[in-house]
Amino acid sequence: MNIQRRDLERQLEAIFTAWGMSDEHARITALRLTDADIRGIDSHGVTLMPLYAELRAQGQVNFRPRIRVLRESPVTALVDADHMLGHVPGTFAMELAIGKARQTGLAAVAVKNSNHYGAAGVYGLLAAGEGLIGMSFTSVWHGVIVPTFGREPMFGTNPIAFVAPARKNGVFFFDAATSTVAVGKLKLAKIHGRRLHEGWAMGEDGRPTTDPEAGLAAMRLTPLGGTRAMSSHKGYGLAAMVEILCSMLAGAYYAPTRERRHPEAKHWNIGHFFLAIDPKAFRGEGEFEDDLDDMIDALHAVPPVDPDQPVLVAGDPEKRAMAERTKNGIPVPPSLLAEVRAIAAECGAPWLLGP
Repeated sequence: MNIQRRDLERQLEAIFTAWGMSDEHARITALRLTDADIRGIDSHGVTLMPLYAELRAQGQVNFRPRIRVLRESPVTALVDADHMLGHVPGTFAMELAIGKARQTGLAAVAVKNSNHYGAAGVYGLLAAGEGLIGMSFTSVWHGVIVPTFGREPMFGTNPIAFVAPARKNGVFFFDAATSTVAVGKLKLAKIHGRRLHEGWAMGEDGRPTTDPEAGLAAMRLTPLGGTRAMSSHKGYGLAAMVEILCSMLAGAYYAPTRERRHPEAKHWNIGHFFLAIDPKAFRGEGEFEDDLDDMIDALHAVPPVDPDQPVLVAGDPEKRAMAERTKNGIPVPPSLLAEVRAIAAECGAPWLLGP
């Protein structure tokens, strides 16, 4: 079933409102999720609703938070999300970074006491929409990435997002987990009845598996690279870098030590980190954007190995998906639609997506 973006937003807003969010918080949360769906990032859009329903049932989410700034300077801030889903505090933090960067050239904002915030890249888009470079990182509440040479998971998927504004080419949009794939890819494989690619995940015994159910049960993902021979140590190092920025710098919890160091904690205390950079602090008006356009054009002009598969630049698949889905709607598998409908019925939200 294909659903127009605004219709999907209205349905998600209705559920979030029924869960206790304010109208404004429900609107922002639904917007960030459909920001992902409209760009083809299906693993971080409406697909997350069953997870969020589970977090609600576990009491992990505060739907009436007091989001506040704990520390602040002209170029930095630390935000307390008060244990809300991360979309609203993430939006607040990036907008705070944007405002500071306009005055100072660049700004960094960290968030603590947060939760899952969806797709990292959608926050970078907020900065790029204002003519700034935006970077976004997040930690995760449980480990899924297994260190190179290890068997036990020690980091979340710990994504890195970098979004930069060009002029004629739109945005350079890079958003990637530091695992070989995100957990959402395993969930999508299960939903669609597909096997996993070799090297994505491991089973309980630490050996590779192509069974999505076994992969989801074990929650052991390889670092970006997959194997030591394919430089998995690089993905391992990047995951650690994100953890340092989002957990140690923000004062959030490092997942493997949460139970040992914080046994009385009722919430997960996830951390995020946002950076905004104003190109005009370094270049004349429009010079950065023109040079970025030149780079993107040069990459597109590289002769491809296969004439039917031109060279892509980060953001190209999202641009194509956005054009197609804006016209034809966002595809939602029947099984997922049924889950969302059950979630709406359970909380008393109206069903707005047909019979």
